[in-house]
Amino acid sequence: MVRSPRRPWENRITPDPSSAPVPAPLVPAASQPSRRTLSLALLGLLVVAMIVVAAGVVSRRSLAARLRERADAQAVRSVVVISPASAGVAAALDLPGRIEAWSRAPIYARVSGYLKSWSTDIGTPVKAGQLLAEIETPDLDQQLLQAQAELATAKANAALAEATAKRWDELLASGMVTRQGTEEKTGDLAAKMSVVRGLQANVERNQTLKRFTRIVAPFDGVVTLRATDVGALINAGGTPGSELFVVSDTRKLRVYVSVPQSLVSMLRPGSRATLAVPERPGKLYAAAVQSMSQAISSASGSMLVQLSVDNSGGELLPGGFANVSFEMPRAASTLSIPPSALIFDKSGLRVATVGEGDKVVLKPVKVSRDLGTTIELASGLSPDDRVIESPPDGVDNGDRVRIADKTTTSPAITGVAGKRERSKE
Repeated sequence: MVRSPRRPWENRITPDPSSAPVPAPLVPAASQPSRRTLSLALLGLLVVAMIVVAAGVVSRRSLAARLRERADAQAVRSVVVISPASAGVAAALDLPGRIEAWSRAPIYARVSGYLKSWSTDIGTPVKAGQLLAEIETPDLDQQLLQAQAELATAKANAALAEATAKRWDELLASGMVTRQGTEEKTGDLAAKMSVVRGLQANVERNQTLKRFTRIVAPFDGVVTLRATDVGALINAGGTPGSELFVVSDTRKLRVYVSVPQSLVSMLRPGSRATLAVPERPGKLYAAAVQSMSQAISSASGSMLVQLSVDNSGGELLPGGFANVSFEMPRAASTLSIPPSALIFDKSGLRVATVGEGDKVVLKPVKVSRDLGTTIELASGLSPDDRVIESPPDGVDNGDRVRIADKTTTSPAITGVAGKRERSKE
């Protein structure tokens, strides 16, 4: 059976009445928002957004202003200012010194032999003439005996020559001998007497050497060295390192100091000084300039100055190191500043001062003397200048600074100053 094709309208599906959509209930016109209400709501939201944005902008500008003020405040560096000190007061000059005994005698052997005994050791106080040691001299003893025997022979020959010459003089008066023979006998007597005197001197020389077998102290002092012992071979001579004993007088000491040439004119015999030694910290000893060498050493550019110091208590030790402090008088017109106030750069030596409006003014200066803890200036500053004690790095003319109290200086400023001083050193 042949089906006929369907027509288009036969393909439509007939809707089911039960599945049809339920129409929404009608809302009354009074409950729906109007267009004007929506516009007002949008306008209100826009106003709120603008207020929030404006508040954020104002807050950010206020914060930026505060940050700018804080940065500007930190950009103005704090400094400590001082006034140049008048140099009319005496300043201390500290120099290293070397302590030596007032009298020091190395004692050498005058005769050769063997050390028989010694009676004083190091650290022993001795008196002048006190026995230190004895030397046994067998060779010298034999030389003395030989010299005495030769002297006795010479004396006997001289006595015979004297008798012969006297007899020839008597015979000459009677004409029994010639004058020539008499003069020969008289000359022989003179020669024999000369031999006697020579041998007598030789005996006395050996006797003098024999007395040197007793080594005695030349003055009152202390034995500071004993370089021999019993049985040691002793050779006569005074070569360095062959001394047997060293006796030093330490009741009074000499202190030698090398003073720079620029400061020599400030010292003269009688100038006062104090010295300190490492083994007695905190204790000072009074000293005075005894003499000056009056010559500058070409090697060091300094003059050797000798001071004297009393050591009756025996607290100072010869040969030791001492720190000598001189009181250096200065002219009343001279100004001084601490070394940390100096600035040395390509523009030369300058000092930073605080001028009007708390602005930095750099002034060139000339140094008169460097005393270590203070610098004396020849020119460049006036007593009224406010000198920056430790100028910050990179400070220049016109920079604004804030003057800080020296007692309340911040640790940062102190650290910068300390770092600057260390870099200068």
